[in-house]
Amino acid sequence: MNSRHRFLIAAEFVVVSGVMSILTAPALPTRMATHWNAAGLPDGTMSKPVALVLLPAMAAVLLVVFALVPRIDPLRENIAAFRPVYDWFVVVFTVLMAVIHGDVIAFNLGYELDVTLLVLAAVAGLFYYVGVLLEHAERNWFVGIRTPWTLSNGDVWDRTHRLGSRLFKLTALVALVGLFFGEYAIYFLVGPALLTAGITVVYSYYFYEQLERDSVPDVTE
Repeated sequence: MNSRHRFLIAAEFVVVSGVMSILTAPALPTRMATHWNAAGLPDGTMSKPVALVLLPAMAAVLLVVFALVPRIDPLRENIAAFRPVYDWFVVVFTVLMAVIHGDVIAFNLGYELDVTLLVLAAVAGLFYYVGVLLEHAERNWFVGIRTPWTLSNGDVWDRTHRLGSRLFKLTALVALVGLFFGEYAIYFLVGPALLTAGITVVYSYYFYEQLERDSVPDVTE
């Protein structure tokens, strides 16, 4: 299976989202619940046309962006080195968007769903695959943990992404455990995610500075 085929799979999920909107539109209310609080209760609405178009349109636009990235990145040859993993990330992302869109439609059709927990579970799955992606990502300008220090040094990039891969996978697992804690579940995702972001940024700076110090000759010798 080549890259084009993988992107076609992703595009099919975008189409599925659009078809869901078309088929269910007559049965949906004029205003649809589109936001839920931590307890799983709806606390925000949109007009039906906007709610039915928003997520499929976002997924379509982002799919185009994902397709352009490997072509426009100055380090595109590095993206080519992990292209299958990148492509499957795009598929996972479009599946996530389709699942969320389907959950919103199902809730507004009257099905009893805890949309908050379903979305958190889907995002946890995406986070786990982000960990897989980071494990394989070579240095580039668009994909990965892009700090001034990872982009400036290949060793810093590699070490930071190995750490980031483990932390994102751990975040996903903690988020899944959080699903058993009801309205507190979101904190099991947001808290570890923020910690992961902070730790990887600080680590990339620390390791870069360590390498810089080690490379400076000791003039006292």
